[in-house]
Amino acid sequence: MLFAEQVLTPLSSGWFLENAWLIPVIPGIAFAMIILIGKRMPMKGSELGVISMLAALVLSVGAGYQWIQRVNSASEEQFVSPVIKSWTWWQSGGFEFGIGQHIDGLSVLVLLVVALISTLVQIYSLEYLRGDRRYTHFFAALTLFSGGMLTMVLADNMLLLLLGWEIMGLCSFLLIGHWWEEDVNSKAALKAFLTVRVGDVGLLVGIIMLYFTANDWTREHLGVSGFSIRGLSAWALSGEPNSTVIMIAAIALFIACIGKSGQFPLHTWLPDAMAGPTPVSSLLHSSTMVVAGVFLVARLYPVFFVGLDILGDGGNLIMIIGGITIVISAALAFVQDDIKRVLAYSTVSQLGYMMLGLGAGAWMPAVFHIFTHAFFKACLFLAAGSISHSASHHSFDMKRDMGGLRKVMPITFTTWIISTLALTGVFPFSGFFSKDEIIDNVGNNGYGLFMIIGLIGAFLTAAYMTRATYLTFFGAPRGASAGQSVNDVHDHAAHSPVAHGPHESGALITVPLIILATLALGSGFLNATPFGESWERMKLWVEPRSEVVVEGIAVASESVVVSKNYSPQSEEGHASSVCGSQTPETGVCYAPKLNHAPFKWPKAMISLMIVFLGMAISWVVSFRLYTKRDPKFVGLTQRVSVLRAGHKLLVNKYYLDDLYEKVIVRGIAYPIARTAYWFDQKVLDGIIHAVARSARLVSGWVYRNIDQRIVDGAVNNSASATKYVGGVVQPTQSGKVSQYGALLFSAAAVAALVLVIINT
Repeated sequence: MLFAEQVLTPLSSGWFLENAWLIPVIPGIAFAMIILIGKRMPMKGSELGVISMLAALVLSVGAGYQWIQRVNSASEEQFVSPVIKSWTWWQSGGFEFGIGQHIDGLSVLVLLVVALISTLVQIYSLEYLRGDRRYTHFFAALTLFSGGMLTMVLADNMLLLLLGWEIMGLCSFLLIGHWWEEDVNSKAALKAFLTVRVGDVGLLVGIIMLYFTANDWTREHLGVSGFSIRGLSAWALSGEPNSTVIMIAAIALFIACIGKSGQFPLHTWLPDAMAGPTPVSSLLHSSTMVVAGVFLVARLYPVFFVGLDILGDGGNLIMIIGGITIVISAALAFVQDDIKRVLAYSTVSQLGYMMLGLGAGAWMPAVFHIFTHAFFKACLFLAAGSISHSASHHSFDMKRDMGGLRKVMPITFTTWIISTLALTGVFPFSGFFSKDEIIDNVGNNGYGLFMIIGLIGAFLTAAYMTRATYLTFFGAPRGASAGQSVNDVHDHAAHSPVAHGPHESGALITVPLIILATLALGSGFLNATPFGESWERMKLWVEPRSEVVVEGIAVASESVVVSKNYSPQSEEGHASSVCGSQTPETGVCYAPKLNHAPFKWPKAMISLMIVFLGMAISWVVSFRLYTKRDPKFVGLTQRVSVLRAGHKLLVNKYYLDDLYEKVIVRGIAYPIARTAYWFDQKVLDGIIHAVARSARLVSGWVYRNIDQRIVDGAVNNSASATKYVGGVVQPTQSGKVSQYGALLFSAAAVAALVLVIINT
């Protein structure tokens, strides 16, 4: 095996990279201040939330700029080491737990997305939640929600990542159930919290397994604990892990990702989370919470790469779950009348694409789809909120309270169309450069079936988004959009009443929409593979380089890094590196070697044709069904038995909720509850009642014998004795002075006699 060894120049860092740990700390401090003094401030604490997220955004931009400089200063073969700072958090029983930051391309990318969208959502919420009965608490929870995601993204070890993960879970419960007085909202919050908790058990199991398996190796070779993300990545690619152990650990971690990112079969909580205010839906579905599961797979990719044999023969668990999620969630979007639920199922489907990409070895396209999807999905949700706020009297029902809004809401309509085109993957909008890259790389890596699933998902996405667009912005105005009153309020933020008739929203709502739509249009050009390698800037800045690194003091101080590059070349033109397929003979490796599909316009045109076909068919059907009321289309799903069965299956959401609530919960929770009730009534209450009866018997005996006979007897006898003595001495109290004198002299005489007798 041939290799070339070279000493590379030190890499630069800067203040923003060294102090990136401040990014999640600032929202955390702001949360505490909002809770303590928010209600006494002029804007009820909302100004603290906005300022904290603006500060986090500035720090994230600075860190991003310095990371780009760091990457650009490295040579083509050099491994760009992350900027890691760690402090001891606490120690217990010989175990040392640290807290710190891990800044690399992936961290910087997600930091920028989270900070930017959180800032825009906070600004949007100033108007949308104006006058809300829990206005201060909303901004407190929203700020902590973003802080939890930022903590997770920056974590240098699995315990700190777990802390950020759970902070988001708690805040999602608070925000989804913001209007908890209504039963549907409180149930949605509980459903989200408990469903995600089921998956989180896997995260705990996976962390524990990895720690006790990898700790000795990571301490010996890298001087870090088995919780270290960097250490776990190197250990996974070292050839050291037992294949069964790392496979089980990877499956356990992925179960947590299934719950958090709404993958099949734990996706049922995500559409119900629409019970929360629309800004929460936007933030939750675009850059926090649901992205956390995808981020975890991308962050610990070497563990999943080895544990689940990514790029091995056949598929793997991540690909299978991602492929199923794409199709089933896209199909569910067709039977939704609530515009937010359409977008919710769209989010589930797009998360499926990200998982599919990661499972197929398309790490960079999947991560880039996190980036682009955040902008157009946040824009779509905020556009839905704009419609509810200014046109449909807080209703989200497309069939009943929308229609014909393109003329009265031109800004909202334009931003919606741009984001929809980005979501469906139309060139040159951002989704084309990320989602189609996932599909292309899945096929290039030999997974033809899953590539077809991706194309089917693209067709369905174009179709259901066209239906939603037609119902919302085209056709005749209906219900609230036509000026009629609405009794059923779906999103009841207590802001000022909607003015008479639909109208465009104010600047606090439209400006965030414009910014997000601009990014939905242009962000794809940061990794525009159709235009050549020189346009693939995101790949250069974000994707870790698969190089063998000789670790040492020099590497830790970033003065020298030794890199070994092996040959020969693979058929795809990539170096056949030891990172991934073989074990490094010396040094360590932090990222597996992955292939990148060469872009070909003929394949892209097929995808675009499928998208346009979905749009065209959906537009024709929507026009004939909702505008012309063509008898051939109206009621078709009820007349044809096959369609009726399919429609019923979708309306009932594949009966998964029934399975969970009526079978699993009743089959497991109910017997446990009945057993616990029997134990409470028969055992615990029996013991308590027996103790009570014994205590009653003892107290009766004590009352009769101790209290009545001894205590009361002594008191009564002493009273009788006192009364007797008083009666005896009563005659001496006559009031006659002569008698008192006689008694005095008699007493003196007796005393004198006693003294004489004693002294004799």
